[in-house]
Amino acid sequence: MKRRALLALPLLGGCAEWRYRANALGSHLDLLKQARPIDDWLADTSTPAALRERLAQAQRLRAFASQALALPDNASYRRYVELPQPAVVWNVVAAPVFAIELKRWCFPVMGCVGYRGYPSKAEAEALAAQLQAEGWDVYSYGVPAYSTLGYSNWLGGDPLLSTFLRGGLPETARLIFHELAHQAAYSPDDSGFNEAYATAVERLGLQAWWAAHPDAQLQALDEAREQRRARWQALAVQARDELRAIYADDTRDRARAKAERFTQLREQIDALAVQDPGYSGYRAWAQAANNAHLALLATYHQRVPAFEALFERLGRHWPDFHAEVARLARLPRAERDALLT
Repeated sequence: MKRRALLALPLLGGCAEWRYRANALGSHLDLLKQARPIDDWLADTSTPAALRERLAQAQRLRAFASQALALPDNASYRRYVELPQPAVVWNVVAAPVFAIELKRWCFPVMGCVGYRGYPSKAEAEALAAQLQAEGWDVYSYGVPAYSTLGYSNWLGGDPLLSTFLRGGLPETARLIFHELAHQAAYSPDDSGFNEAYATAVERLGLQAWWAAHPDAQLQALDEAREQRRARWQALAVQARDELRAIYADDTRDRARAKAERFTQLREQIDALAVQDPGYSGYRAWAQAANNAHLALLATYHQRVPAFEALFERLGRHWPDFHAEVARLARLPRAERDALLT
């Protein structure tokens, strides 16, 4: 749920106000100052044994990403920062009351993206309240990772954060693979393209990891989590599609139909949680769900099958896959969309 919102931090300036840009850049530079090489953490006898094992594991995943998945072999994720909070960035997304599409903010280099990110939870909540007062459906959430798209490698690279390590090996792998994918190929002005590609990389990359490092017990647990996630996504996508039809029909009471459909979605997820406690984490998402939640879900998942199919067509050859995605990223959006459909 919240983990899936892994978005690039807009450090490079843009049409937003100067204070917003300065805060984002300052926060990133503070992290870079705190970062220590992972080898130093491993050599430090005061490093707790559990953390030492997670860091060693992260190093293995980082090496695998470049050696087996052909992801960038650079300075990123080779230094570590321990954070006191559960998220490194708080994002805000918004959608119209009767449409499932994200409001967009524009920045140079990054282009236009469907979110606004803050290093401060209070600032994110303030923007969320402002947008809600303006009549938008709003979703504010914490994220465990971000990418500077490789632009900070000359400063030591994006650091590995303690937020990467809290979900165990599968989640750490997904975060590392996903964020490095943003450095391999990125299209300004197309969040759906970027996030679906990175999501496909994390999924395919984890499959490759399991093939090379079998762990039946851990893999079974992860597959069970992924099956729950897929079931939740299927219910959310069904609701999204039905709501789009509702919003397109201005002859009906759209507000009432919208409320009824979101109530149905909450009841469906509550029923799953009663049957299987593993779904309980989705209840909070469902209780707050609105158009912004569903639009964000589409950004990350709608095109993933197209990228997975492209990977198969290219013979599951990682260098060719990344090169082709980078080529697609340079095409006009309409041409790129046609090729991926």
